[in-house]
Amino acid sequence: MRTTLGGLRAWLGDRPLVPDALLAALLVAAAAAELISPLPSGARPPDPAGSVAVLLGCAAVAVRRRWPFALLCALEAAQLALVMTGHDTSMIGTATLVAVYSVAAHRGLAVSLAGLGLDVLAVLVGVSSGVDAETRTVLLVGVPAVVTAWVVGRSLRMRRAYLAELKDRAERLERARDADTRAARAEERSRIARELHDVVAHHVSVMTVQAAAARRILTANPQGAGEALSAIEEVGRTAMAEMRNIVGVLRTDDGRAGPAERGPQPGTLELPALVEQMREAGLPTQLWTEGERGDLPPGIDLAAYRLVQEALTNTLRHAGPGARAWVTVRHEPGEFSVRIEDDGRGPEAPRPDGERHGPGHGLVGIRERVALYGGMLRIGPRAGGGFEVRARFPLKDGR
Repeated sequence: MRTTLGGLRAWLGDRPLVPDALLAALLVAAAAAELISPLPSGARPPDPAGSVAVLLGCAAVAVRRRWPFALLCALEAAQLALVMTGHDTSMIGTATLVAVYSVAAHRGLAVSLAGLGLDVLAVLVGVSSGVDAETRTVLLVGVPAVVTAWVVGRSLRMRRAYLAELKDRAERLERARDADTRAARAEERSRIARELHDVVAHHVSVMTVQAAAARRILTANPQGAGEALSAIEEVGRTAMAEMRNIVGVLRTDDGRAGPAERGPQPGTLELPALVEQMREAGLPTQLWTEGERGDLPPGIDLAAYRLVQEALTNTLRHAGPGARAWVTVRHEPGEFSVRIEDDGRGPEAPRPDGERHGPGHGLVGIRERVALYGGMLRIGPRAGGGFEVRARFPLKDGR
């Protein structure tokens, strides 16, 4: 039932002429009934012109929303003419009340005040035009009713404006939420791109180095070549597993991956396995952990792991043969730091093919990671030769 009434209200709201025409028809019917009813003793019977004026005035209520001020002016003129000629104005007065309400409800404050002033002016003109005491009393008593109709109309207009503002605000909030959602999705895509770059760059570099080693010793040391190929296979499987974990977030409609689709991200606890992998790839690497390990925030934990992974990958690719690397992880009250050093030629040194390499896009992405958590990053040559990457992360609550 409520749904039916709501649908009917919405239908009538889209077609305002329908209820206004029904209201006009009711007023016309009431006016016609009054015109043909017996008159009180001493009352003047309506003449044809007066009857037509009353009926037309009531019928004109059908356009009260489209031309409310023009309607009010016409009704005030008709009512004033009927008053001066001694005719009954009860029904035309009712139509005038509707017009005053319509002006207040559908026009601005200035126009609505002008409509109210026009009605009061018409009353004053009618009272001072020499009408009898009974008509004068009727006109004066009608002023409070006109003011009430005006106040009701203004209140409803303000309420509609308030509801429209609430609706507009809700739409703005919805648009803002959509924009935030799009920004969050873009940030998530950027995060996934960084993760994929770090994973692919690291594992492909390790696999390339091991494949080159296997090719060199394939004839002289088949067993060693087989071990290198096994290592390549293991690195490839690890890379595929990490990529599935990262891209798994894209496999659900709502952007969230289920437990089976997305595993935990690596952290500093996986650094020993990473260092061992680099050793197998031919880069002698040592890992030191200083201080008592606390509970690192997941974001910092992942950023530190990716930092070490990217730095060691660059060392493996660019430091040259015979280079060594050192990784130092330090836990201090209120701070966590990571330092990766090597004694190679550095990323700016020329390779045997004459090509030079800069720090690459990976360390640029690492800068973003470190900056995201308020950390400080230093990338550059190491005192005594080689290259170093150092990052410090502030920790809250002394962790």
